[in-house]
Amino acid sequence: MSAVTALVSDMTGRTKKGVTTLGGMALLSVESVIAIAGDIVKRNFSWSEFFFQCWFMIRVGLAPAIMVAIPFGIIVSVQVGAVANQIGAGSFAGAVNGIGVLRQGAPLVTSLIIAGAVGSAICADVGARTIREEVDALKVMGINPVNRIIAPRLAAAIVVALMLNVIVAVAAITTGFLLNVQSGNVSSGTYLTGFVAFAQPTDLILAEFKAFLFGFIAVIVSCYKGLAASGGAKGVADAVNQSVVISVVALAVVNVAITQAYVMLVPQSVA
Repeated sequence: MSAVTALVSDMTGRTKKGVTTLGGMALLSVESVIAIAGDIVKRNFSWSEFFFQCWFMIRVGLAPAIMVAIPFGIIVSVQVGAVANQIGAGSFAGAVNGIGVLRQGAPLVTSLIIAGAVGSAICADVGARTIREEVDALKVMGINPVNRIIAPRLAAAIVVALMLNVIVAVAAITTGFLLNVQSGNVSSGTYLTGFVAFAQPTDLILAEFKAFLFGFIAVIVSCYKGLAASGGAKGVADAVNQSVVISVVALAVVNVAITQAYVMLVPQSVA
């Protein structure tokens, strides 16, 4: 009976902690958005920090994004091309490859790069500032850490996520195009015709909206865990690990929800 009681107590504690974390992230996201808008209007936004973070995130995330996008395009092309040829629908390979990459592949790769590479770096940086008491020092000086630390990183992450999403989509779609055309499975004209016939402008809007939302969520999670870090270097490492896990799970859930809503609300048609 004591084991059951201990299990129930542990699950209750974890549930309460999860709800507290979710509420804290929601409050941080609202405060960050208000800080960005308010600082820009008041001309107090730290543009130098914004551009520095943009360059840092591009250096950290661009190469991994391309290196993941190319194999992703190859895998999708090989699998889809094989099935399409078996059922005599090789002319639709371009539509399936392009739309699949644009709607799902590019945003997911972008989200993993933002959460894994960029988010972990942000969490480590913010966590290190927290345990060195730099955040407390800012508060003592009357400077809001959200305005000084979080807001520029959040704005930079959103911009970089939108850019990375386009780069990943172009790299993956180009890889699939070259692989299908060079292998002789389908002509270039047929491949492009299939893609153009089924692709819609809303597909690109969906992909960019996902990238925007994924970048926003990943940075909020990373910053929240960084600000809550404690216990020295081990605490920072634990915070980074937790931020990556929470970000990946949250992004997967959000992706499913957005995709289902898109399929139900946006009419699917052939041009």
